[in-house]
Parts: sequence; C-alpha cells; structure tokens
Amino acid sequence: MQPARTLNVRHSGALTRWPRFALWAGVGLAGLGLTATSDFARTHALMINASPSLPYWAIWLDRKAVPGRGDVILFDPPPSSLLTRHFGPNPMAFGKLVLGVSGDIVTAQDRTFFVNGKAVAIAKSVTRLGEPLSLGPTGTIPKGCYFVATGHKDGFDSRYAAIGWICRDRVLGIGRPIL
Repeated sequence: MQPARTLNVRHSGALTRWPRFALWAGVGLAGLGLTATSDFARTHALMINASPSLPYWAIWLDRKAVPGRGDVILFDPPPSSLLTRHFGPNPMAFGKLVLGVSGDIVTAQDRTFFVNGKAVAIAKSVTRLGEPLSLGPTGTIPKGCYFVATGHKDGFDSRYAAIGWICRDRVLGIGRPIL
C-alpha cells in the first residue's frame, strides 16, 4: 500500500475574497434594481378604463410626461354634487383626449364647442338622469390648463361646467393606450 499523498495548496487571498465580493456586488445590484423599480412604480401605473367614453380598456400612465394636443390625459375630476351623484363620493380618475391647450381659444355656439374655430364636441342639455347640464368655460385656455373631451355622446368632460378646464394640479399624467 502506498501512503496517501498530501497536497500542499496555497490559497491566494484573491480566491477567498471572490465569493464575498460576488455576494456584496449582488446585494448592491439588487438594491439598485429595487430603487429603479420603486422609482418606476412612482412614475408609471397600469390603469383600467371602465368608461365607454374612450375605446381603450387598458392605459399605461406616465406621470412624468407633459400633455399635448391629442394625448390621452388622466386626471382627478373636480368635486361637485353632480359628479358625486353619478360617480359616487370617491370617483376614479377620468381619461379624456386633450383637444385644447394653453392659449387656444374655446368658443361655443348653441351646444357645439370649438377649439380655434374647429368643432370638437357637442354638449348634451341634461344628464342620463334628466338633470340640467351647464356649459363649460369658453375663452382663452389659461396657462397650465387643458380643454379635454371625447367623441362619446355621454362623455363628462370640459364641455360641462362641473368639469371645466383641467389644470396641472388635477393631471395625473399621460395615458398610452395598450389594449
């Protein structure tokens, strides 16, 4: 029988430090990933549209984007008794199209609204429950505000005084239709 051989292996410091370095690098990268995910979650959201006023049922909200003409805008509607009767005490966010921006001129003839002379929406005279609807604001859209509406005949938007201009403090962000 042969005696067992012993192997003399020297461990370099780099070999024993490598697993520890990999562990700490992984922890650091995970922390960065969670921070990025957290920031993304603060600035984005998936919104489900329960209203027939827009043809999309899933909208990706980008809170950092600045609304422009033609964009889908998501906003908190202003409180009113009319809104409460139709949507409850805590209505969900509204989604509408930006049809007028700061500096545009909104006019109304009969119950048709125009932005810079182009017809964009027709206002109803009563709600589906028969309540009278007052017309929304006309004139020059103030800085930081928008005229929002949809082509849907029952859309509740800037055509009506209960909604009016939608200004920056109510804007949640831009919606990107995904479905």
